[in-house]
Amino acid sequence: MPVFNRLAKAVAKPIPRIVTPQIHSLIDYVSAGVFLGSAAWFWSRNRRAAVAALICGSTELALVLLTDYPGGVKKSISFRTHRELDYGLAAMVATMPKALDFKDDDEKNFFRLQGALITLLGEVTQNGTPIRRSRSRAA
Repeated sequence: MPVFNRLAKAVAKPIPRIVTPQIHSLIDYVSAGVFLGSAAWFWSRNRRAAVAALICGSTELALVLLTDYPGGVKKSISFRTHRELDYGLAAMVATMPKALDFKDDDEKNFFRLQGALITLLGEVTQNGTPIRRSRSRAA
């Protein structure tokens, strides 16, 4: 996990989980929009950063649309799984500058910040509804 992501996770540990799944959904939509908007912004300055933003924004949007929480459409992924996938997405976002070879450009800071913010959101989000377990057991 990239350094800023680890730092965000450590900073968030003592913070209570105050973000509800509904608010998490809203923030995820905003994040996808920021990625897609930044792709347009980066396009004339740095095509590699623009492509990275398109990949990250599309991935974030797909994850939101497939999650079983308020705001999700298909409801194929549980919210708990979504939160785990968020950590993977955060790592992917933070490593995009290196993967697409723009690690020496100013746009790398956007991806580092976004990766850390995604990690932070995961750490301060409530677990959602508990998993229901069957009460019957074989004797």
